[in-house]
Amino acid sequence: MLVCDEACTFVSSHQRSRWLWLAMNRHTRRSVGCFLGQHDTLGAYGLWHSLDTPHLNAVCHTDRLTPYKSAVLGKLHRSGGTQQLEPCNATLRARLTHLVRRSLAFSRRQAPVETVVWLFIHHDNASCP
Repeated sequence: MLVCDEACTFVSSHQRSRWLWLAMNRHTRRSVGCFLGQHDTLGAYGLWHSLDTPHLNAVCHTDRLTPYKSAVLGKLHRSGGTQQLEPCNATLRARLTHLVRRSLAFSRRQAPVETVVWLFIHHDNASCP
């Protein structure tokens, strides 16, 4: 069972927002997918394509964002139940300066943001029991 959510960051300027799409296994609390892109259907598909094969058939809990409905296939999609991923988003914002709130900072390029997020995810997954 997966939980999916997204968090906003900025690349190049405060007018160019990018969304960090995250998927977490609800039982193990490990991040299983990540995508940095637009806040639209392509972003949801990017998250879906970042998942490993075993997770593609898992039930996916999301917020009521419309792009999820087109990316997650019919019976696998459930609205609500994303509260388990919110602490992960808060931890990411607290520990990664690339993801601070709108008024504080932005990254110059997208590639370093992706690298830092993936390194954090791998470190965080390694620390899970």
